[in-house]
Amino acid sequence: MALATLAADQASKWWVLEVFDLPGRASVSVLPVLNLTMVWNRGVTFGLLSSDAAWSTAVLSAVALAVVVALGVWLRRAERLGVALALGAVAGGAVGNVIDRLRFGAVVDFIHAHAWGWSWYVFNLADAAIVCGVGVLLLDSLLAGRPRRDAPPDIPAP
Repeated sequence: MALATLAADQASKWWVLEVFDLPGRASVSVLPVLNLTMVWNRGVTFGLLSSDAAWSTAVLSAVALAVVVALGVWLRRAERLGVALALGAVAGGAVGNVIDRLRFGAVVDFIHAHAWGWSWYVFNLADAAIVCGVGVLLLDSLLAGRPRRDAPPDIPAP
């Protein structure tokens, strides 16, 4: 999952930058609720901790890679496929954004969803994979202790 996420993320960014030339177009309407909009994100999610300082790229990349190492440790202990896939999605997305930071000094964001006067932040496939992966991990943690409906009831030992 990590490799598939990383490949899809980097391929989409290559297409947006090199084939479609989104930086030259700024923003293109794709659907009434979706634009391709070029944004160079120098921060983290939602542009938080944004900085043009040279050290910013190194610090944010190092933190992201440390998180990927921690996810790798967690992945080795994962007992359920859903958890393993979610961890892979988060790790692949994190590595994809680190590659952007090291290549460009910023993350390539280009997907802009909006509707009825509401506008979501501009993101990329790596961000979507991270958010979905974290969502699956949260759901798993909430539901992990609940007994399955099809599981036989606990029978006390005699």
